[in-house]
Amino acid sequence: MLIVRAVGRRPGTQLTPFESVLIFYLGGLTLTGMVGNEASLVNAVSQILTVALCHYGLSRLRYRSDRAMRIVDGVPLILIGEHGWRTGTLSRTMMDDDVMNVAREQGIRGLGGIRIAVLET
Repeated sequence: MLIVRAVGRRPGTQLTPFESVLIFYLGGLTLTGMVGNEASLVNAVSQILTVALCHYGLSRLRYRSDRAMRIVDGVPLILIGEHGWRTGTLSRTMMDDDVMNVAREQGIRGLGGIRIAVLET
């Protein structure tokens, strides 16, 4: 947690899902480096620092380049627009039924009640 906070500098409630997974991954690296066949504190610390530096480098790259940010994070996809379903996008994302399920949960019974549906990053 200390490494992620030092690298990302965000409070704990604002951790992204990726950073939460990263915390568990770093814990696993620590455990493996300390109780594995070649138990070594140097081994564990070097593994953790390598992952932390890669995370920091990727974050800096995303910050400096819009293209890198689109590649790493993706872009929002419009599933339903002014002209109805975007069948190509829906088939690529396999979200046909999910869109209507979410709409029904919100009390919308048909496509007429949906102005736009966007799959965020």
